[in-house]
Amino acid sequence: MTQTRAPDTPSPAGRLERLVSRCADSRLGRFVLRWRRFLPVVSFALGLGSYFLVQRQHALAQWLTVLMLVGWVALLFEGLLHRALARLLGDRLPTLAVRFATQALHQETLFFVLPFFLASTTWGSPQCLFTLLIIAAAVASAIDPLYYDVIAGRRSLFFGYHAFTLFVALLAAGPIIGSMTTGTTIALASIITGACALPSFNDVIRMRHWSRWLLMAALSVALAGTAWGARYWIPPATLSAKRMVITAQMDTSARDPGRDHARFAPDALTADGLYAFSAIKAPRGLKQQIFHVWSHEGQEVDRIPLDIEGGTREQGYRAWSHKMALGADPAGHWKVDVITDDGQLIGTEHFVVGDAPRSAGQVVSEQINGIRRAIASWHLF
Repeated sequence: MTQTRAPDTPSPAGRLERLVSRCADSRLGRFVLRWRRFLPVVSFALGLGSYFLVQRQHALAQWLTVLMLVGWVALLFEGLLHRALARLLGDRLPTLAVRFATQALHQETLFFVLPFFLASTTWGSPQCLFTLLIIAAAVASAIDPLYYDVIAGRRSLFFGYHAFTLFVALLAAGPIIGSMTTGTTIALASIITGACALPSFNDVIRMRHWSRWLLMAALSVALAGTAWGARYWIPPATLSAKRMVITAQMDTSARDPGRDHARFAPDALTADGLYAFSAIKAPRGLKQQIFHVWSHEGQEVDRIPLDIEGGTREQGYRAWSHKMALGADPAGHWKVDVITDDGQLIGTEHFVVGDAPRSAGQVVSEQINGIRRAIASWHLF
């Protein structure tokens, strides 16, 4: 007796993979795959538009930033989504689709936040290293061989890259969405990044012992602590010194500084000393203490606190410090740093007393900061 085989029924396993493949082969899917190289350009344009919208206090900037964070919420709950799809369709998302979505999310985030950090970085300070790292990470996300073979191919490097991208996303989102202060933003970003790194540490640490949980917790705390400790190196994403002036005259009633000088003759310094004027631009508003830190030949000589509130005006919040005496021997290189009460650098202004030549680094820093402040004053909306 010949047995007849029942016709094969489609296995539930593989349905989702076939669905993804069908979407990729569709006209829309082919269009997306063909033009996906322009995703970094689109993300950068959205970030640039959001930057100018924030400058104009437009609510659309908040919604664009929320849109950027939606993908991170989905990625953080990737495991739950996998299990839900497996229960619903009998299959998990194809690995290729997950890798593509993760790469797209990294590209979108890094290129979106880049304009904010480019505009707020104090070039010539350690902050430029952080911004250059964002640029390098953004470029790496757009080059497939570099992203997949070098970054994604090394588990520990990929998890570090992933944590860094999440960190910069939170740094930009906090002030834009929640109008948080710089200190609150970086503290919250550090804690969330450390907590979200726990699943990554769980994948990396393979030993089967109860002590692995202590090690994972210690690594998470160390990561958050390192991020918080490096805050001086991190530009405040939506906060910048729109204008800085070192002058011997100040109209305090009109909050208008005199002529800016990069050099002063020792015998020309009067008993009134010098003024350091700064206009702090904070489009989302600011209410906190800042400091004018006066340094002579690399040594801090004075720290003057200033309470500021606002910063949403076009001119920014105008504040100044008045240093009456520069010491018995004031000749040499001077610098005034504007920092927040939590230690983040907002801006720097250099000047020289006497005949000492300005260093090349100071000249370059002043030129770049001038360009940055000019860009920050553009109005496209």
